[in-house]
Amino acid sequence: MNLTGWRISRLALLGMVVALAVTAGCERKRNQTGGGGGSSGSAGSAGSGGAGGSVPDNSPIKIGHFASMTGSEATFGQSTDQGIRLAIEERNAAIDAGTLKARKIELTTEDDAGKPQEAGTAVTKLITRTKVVAILGEVASGLSMAGGQVAQQYGVPMISPSSTNPAVTQIGDMIFRVCFLDEFQGQVVAKFAVEELKAKRVAILFDQGQPYSKGLADFFETALKAAGGEVATRQAYDTNNPDVGAQLASVNQAKPDAVFLPGYYTQAANIIAQARKQGITVPFLGGDGWDSDKFEEIGGDAVQGSYFSNHYSPEEQTPAVVNFVQKYKAKHGVAPDALAALGYDAANLLFAAIDKSPSLSGKDLAATIAATKGFAGVTGEITINADRDASKSAVIVKVDHGKRPAIKRYPAE
Repeated sequence: MNLTGWRISRLALLGMVVALAVTAGCERKRNQTGGGGGSSGSAGSAGSGGAGGSVPDNSPIKIGHFASMTGSEATFGQSTDQGIRLAIEERNAAIDAGTLKARKIELTTEDDAGKPQEAGTAVTKLITRTKVVAILGEVASGLSMAGGQVAQQYGVPMISPSSTNPAVTQIGDMIFRVCFLDEFQGQVVAKFAVEELKAKRVAILFDQGQPYSKGLADFFETALKAAGGEVATRQAYDTNNPDVGAQLASVNQAKPDAVFLPGYYTQAANIIAQARKQGITVPFLGGDGWDSDKFEEIGGDAVQGSYFSNHYSPEEQTPAVVNFVQKYKAKHGVAPDALAALGYDAANLLFAAIDKSPSLSGKDLAATIAATKGFAGVTGEITINADRDASKSAVIVKVDHGKRPAIKRYPAE
């Protein structure tokens, strides 16, 4: 045998052994840490190992939240984020205390500044860079639709806490919500106007460029007529034009018994203040987009005595609401609005699905969310129906100098 050749063969053999050892080590490490972003692997308790007795994955599960943390409706995103984070803190603390055997949750929040193009970018970043297994968001329906298209494309489940336009979940089988729909909300406000306020003729004033506002105006009009009411006048305005003097003049001339103003709190408060200056004294009615402390801060005395449909009232005395309000107040010093409550419910519903799902793949997790029945939330019992919407009740609340008393709760239909 040639000695030089023998040395070369021995070195080659040694190299092969080292390579095999490195490969095996990498495989063991991969099994211990799980797949990228938790997109696969067990979603059960920390003690349930994978096939072949591999070490269980105890790393945090990454989820994302995209929201209007800045911009004209910033309180929406901020409140929702605070509700989500409270739910996460409670879950992770329960794991530390040994009362819950599950994996912890790690949240990343991206600010979309209330802009649809930014919403899509935020969701893309959460999925492709942060590697989240699920998305929570948005509040505004138009932003949820922008972000939802991306989530659907990547096959990542998304739960909107509070987008009420029907088109949101029609995007595809990855998109869910924990709030009621605008059709139900429109029916609730129409019934309240006719049956409780005895308002037979109602004026409608809406933002024609905003899916939430226009959709809710349409549903309200249909429900109002079905309830025996009449549309005194229907006026549209443009988001980019804050002067609605001409539209309010038409409303005043129509002499309605009430005015329905679907939209978000900043616009609504400013418009009601303008209306009062024009001598319009009848009650204003709105939807859940009014729910913010800024509504009264902006509108002042002008908005007092107005009514709007909402998901809950912090003054309701159910055990779930009382407990949630106490915890939230202790942390933030103020009563939680419905956006905070819905963020809390959306997060907890997602956690329940994560713990039940056979894996964290998009399809498995989406199927588990879709199977949710009778989930006990702060905002009411939630059942996800065949359209991935929430079947639940709604409440009419009154704007009353910093308080939000529940006037009447309407059961799910």
